[in-house]
Amino acid sequence: MFPSTPTTPPPKRYSDKYLIVGLGNPGREYGLNRHNVGFILLDRLAERYGLPPFTKRQGQALTSDGTIADAPVVLVKPQTYMNLSGEAVGALVRFYEIHRDRLLVCVDDIDLPVGVLRLRARGTSGGQRGLQSVIDHVGTQAFPRVRIGIGHPTGHRAAETHVLQDMQGDELEIISATVDKAVDAIETFIRGGIVLAMSRYNGPFDREG
Repeated sequence: MFPSTPTTPPPKRYSDKYLIVGLGNPGREYGLNRHNVGFILLDRLAERYGLPPFTKRQGQALTSDGTIADAPVVLVKPQTYMNLSGEAVGALVRFYEIHRDRLLVCVDDIDLPVGVLRLRARGTSGGQRGLQSVIDHVGTQAFPRVRIGIGHPTGHRAAETHVLQDMQGDELEIISATVDKAVDAIETFIRGGIVLAMSRYNGPFDREG
């Protein structure tokens, strides 16, 4: 009898889709909260590229799908509330068989000044509990993310209070402009990868640019 020939399993096939996730809290009362910048960004992204409204329910998320820069995308708003976001995201990553390089998570960042945009290819959660939940449920921190600075609370105000307050006035104007910049960055990410997007868009808010 001939010895059996060792075989290796074929490499896993991943979808060609991009999963673009915005983190926030469901409900109108949270709509303009600093913590909902991820949801605001996805709404702006869907509007820019003519994707349908977020009315499709998939598991614990609302989704919208279509194409951006000629690539298939699924936009995801977890409905689990911020700190449990990973439950919804992990399930959709597995359902669509998304490679970690095509998962992009968009979040607010209390440790960045208002209007700073920071893209990263990987990294820790930096204390952002929604992002930590995603890391826990997808089993890696090696996926791209977009962070938008919402500034640190002043005085003795607690971080939990700060993130759940509405943006107003000049702050709202700056963050809205930064969200538009983030939409451009996401298109660049899809077209050319996270390194190119980082090189073009990382930095503070520039009222002139």
